[in-house]
Amino acid sequence: MSTLPVVAAVDGSDDSWHALDWALDAARRRAAPLRVAHVRQYAAWSPPGAPLVVPPPPEEDPVLAEARARLARTAQAPDVEYVGLDGPAGALLPGLGAEAALLVLGSRGRGGFARLLLGSNGLTAARDAECPVVVVPRPGREVDGPRPEPGPRVVVGLKADAPDDAALGFAFTEAALRDARLQVVAAYPWPVQTWAGPGELIAPAVEQGAVEHETRTLAEGFLAPHRERHPGVRAEVHPAPGDAAGHLVTASQDAGLVVVGRHRRRLLAPARMLGSVTHAVLLHAASPVAVVPPAPGEE
Repeated sequence: MSTLPVVAAVDGSDDSWHALDWALDAARRRAAPLRVAHVRQYAAWSPPGAPLVVPPPPEEDPVLAEARARLARTAQAPDVEYVGLDGPAGALLPGLGAEAALLVLGSRGRGGFARLLLGSNGLTAARDAECPVVVVPRPGREVDGPRPEPGPRVVVGLKADAPDDAALGFAFTEAALRDARLQVVAAYPWPVQTWAGPGELIAPAVEQGAVEHETRTLAEGFLAPHRERHPGVRAEVHPAPGDAAGHLVTASQDAGLVVVGRHRRRLLAPARMLGSVTHAVLLHAASPVAVVPPAPGEE
């Protein structure tokens, strides 16, 4: 069976070249081929009297030519394929993940508003692609919080009452590929507020320590089969009260990757969704973020 490629979406922007560098490293770690794709958004019409704009063939595409030049300067480059597609990026980018191990793109492209933290194409690809999507932020993004323990580290979010096995499996695999420790952020709601009447709150019936202990116990149970498959990965559970997105963004400082899951489709919510936590992490994390779709049987 052939190895699925790592796909890097480039458009000539600095952000896309950062994504290409990340994708090249990911392909090397997986011993996988690299596919470099440029979606050319040429207008489908021209004003009266103006010459029709015809997109160049892939071998004459200046963006792909720049990608070739950059990869030619790297040592031990994997097998590389170059693909040029014509049409709207929001429609075509997710399709690149149909036959890919990973789809990697920068947080911002050439279009849109420069002040946006994440472009619409990145959100669309993370929401709709069939493979995990890695969004690489611009270098230098800082987040508040204490500096973590030095060394390579992968972070994954775990919801103890609704674990995402696909995201956990991806995070363990990525940690093994990077020889990194895995930080499992298991957020739990706190404080628990109960309404006794209009405007009247009563104290929670359980102590925070008990909720944290139960969260850790549940998390360790979910991690057990992944620990068996990846005995070399040092996985640590970090129960955290309150805002899951905030804890994941804080943990992203100096991390190699943050892994989050995509919402499963449900009867009353059949459309694909990112979820508020995943959306916030994509917008604010200091490290690359991998959005992992549910397993096919759970979608």
